[in-house]
Amino acid sequence: MIPFLEFAKLNAPRKKELMEAISDVIDAGHYILGEKVEEFEKRFSSYCGVKHAIGVGNGLDALTLIIRAYKELGVFQEEDEILVPANTYIASILAITGNRLRPVLVELDIATYNIDARLLEKHTTPRTKGILVVHLYGQVGYSDNMQKIADKHGLKIIEDSAQAHGAVYKGRKTGNLGNASGFSFYPSKPLGALGDAGAVTTNDAELARVLRALRNYGSEKKYHNKYQGVNSRLDEVQAAVLLVKLKYLDAENQRRREIAKRYLAEIKNKKLVLPHAAYDESHVWHLFVVRTKERDRFQEHLLGQGIGTMIHYPIPPHKQPAYKEWNNESYPLTEEIHETIVSIPLHAMLKEEEIKKIIEACNMFA
Repeated sequence: MIPFLEFAKLNAPRKKELMEAISDVIDAGHYILGEKVEEFEKRFSSYCGVKHAIGVGNGLDALTLIIRAYKELGVFQEEDEILVPANTYIASILAITGNRLRPVLVELDIATYNIDARLLEKHTTPRTKGILVVHLYGQVGYSDNMQKIADKHGLKIIEDSAQAHGAVYKGRKTGNLGNASGFSFYPSKPLGALGDAGAVTTNDAELARVLRALRNYGSEKKYHNKYQGVNSRLDEVQAAVLLVKLKYLDAENQRRREIAKRYLAEIKNKKLVLPHAAYDESHVWHLFVVRTKERDRFQEHLLGQGIGTMIHYPIPPHKQPAYKEWNNESYPLTEEIHETIVSIPLHAMLKEEEIKKIIEACNMFA
């Protein structure tokens, strides 16, 4: 059986280093906002090419705290609008509504599954204050056209980089494209922790200052609380794990690109619509997503061949019970992909015989 993903398999090659790193934390005896967090923030900011990285509890908190910090700075106000892809994972939406701002759903570009920048201006109103661009499945969603629209209307660009660690647009990595970026280090991500973890990156020193306070009960000085903050701190153990795994991120991204190239070249089944990458560096292939109108049968076929699959994601945000006020709205492209997408296994630890088996099984589907 080739499972869709095995966390243990991903971490097995680094187990000795990871155990040593965790042991160092235990021996140091400083478990919250210590040296490992500080070192990871420095190394991750350097990796992304930005001035500041702020470790937080998870990817949702990263996005939520960016918007919250902009509220504290007077940039955003409640009921302001944020443009966001209609087909994103629910976390992108929750970060907006959790701050009492209004998400404005924008359809995707069917070629890339990312937000269609050609539609942004159509949805921009005097209440629009930002664009939350999601680098979905690992491919950069930002573009020069998006930046031109943001500059024209005075909008902040917030990146949801949860799936695209190390993806590059014209020489700049995700996390250094917009005004601020939220990262998730959930274990399945290109850079994954051994539990929940996240970070914010930005070049804005004032935003970084507010974020550092907000993640720590709103405190810039112990027991002095400037803001009504939260407890969302990257802990020392996860920072130590991430420091180990950051060293291998580029190599593992490249390995996923190589496997994706194999899939794109060798899967030739006309029943399957394969994904598209604008250029090599723009995609880190967190997920390899195909489309088929016979999804259930395709999944059953692959399972019969001993291959696991997943659907990312089966229900779009506007059809979720949590947002029942949107349930009768129509986003045809979003609905089409949510009804037809299937993710097949693609990760850096796949063996050659597994890659061949997946390609053959896809081609055998009839």
